[in-house]
Amino acid sequence: MKPLPPLREVIARHGLAASKALGQNFLLDEQLLDRIARIPGPLEGERVYEVGPGPGGLSRALLRAGAEVVAVERDRRCLPALAEVSEAADGRLRVIEGDALRVDEAAEAGLGAHVAANLPYNVGTALLVRWLGGESWPPWWASLTLMFQLEVAERIVARPGTRAYGRLSILAQWRAEPRLAMKVHRSAFVPPPKVMSAVVHIVPAAAPEGVRAATLERLTAAAFGQRRKMLRQSLKGLPGGIEALAAAGIDPERRAETLSVEEYVRVARALG
Repeated sequence: MKPLPPLREVIARHGLAASKALGQNFLLDEQLLDRIARIPGPLEGERVYEVGPGPGGLSRALLRAGAEVVAVERDRRCLPALAEVSEAADGRLRVIEGDALRVDEAAEAGLGAHVAANLPYNVGTALLVRWLGGESWPPWWASLTLMFQLEVAERIVARPGTRAYGRLSILAQWRAEPRLAMKVHRSAFVPPPKVMSAVVHIVPAAAPEGVRAATLERLTAAAFGQRRKMLRQSLKGLPGGIEALAAAGIDPERRAETLSVEEYVRVARALG
């Protein structure tokens, strides 16, 4: 890449005060951004899909790693700064102005692209659920490297029997492998958020046979909707739920947070 001015200078020159309404918190530490860009592995010649690049800090790191980047940004104030990054990278950054929740990612980034993003806090979980959901598997993405609030990151990787374990844990773990790659202190952001953050890395795994995503979603919604109650009570309103517990060999007096991901898969398979 051709030399670029420091991110703080770019932000000041373009008047890019972070928007609370858009959930923006900018990362400016180049070394930290380079560390995040290394999490997916070698990116030379790889395609990366980025959501909410803002002034382009992570975009720069991904481009320095050799990637071709497709970025979606709804804040048009950031577009001139991103255009400068694209020019410095000889066009390896393509920016789409729009709402990430409305973009066809597979069509824009292509199958096998990596996703890397300092996700805006107000849409992060919704995008993750979208990327992990659906019946089609393997997904269009090769890996997800995503910044979340630490509390959300801990829910994604939580183990059974912990307070953080719930629907998001099962959604992320039943056919993918998530790990907490690194924690990021609030002081690394401008402006500093009120909470700590963390980067989660997720890669697809083999999907269990005979299980539909929609069935698992209904099962976990019922189970964790009343997580303090025994399963025989919380699954009473789910047709076939109690029978599926018996078929899977699960004690109906257990509570939702005690079942492993594999046990939920067994119950979902019995539900059919």
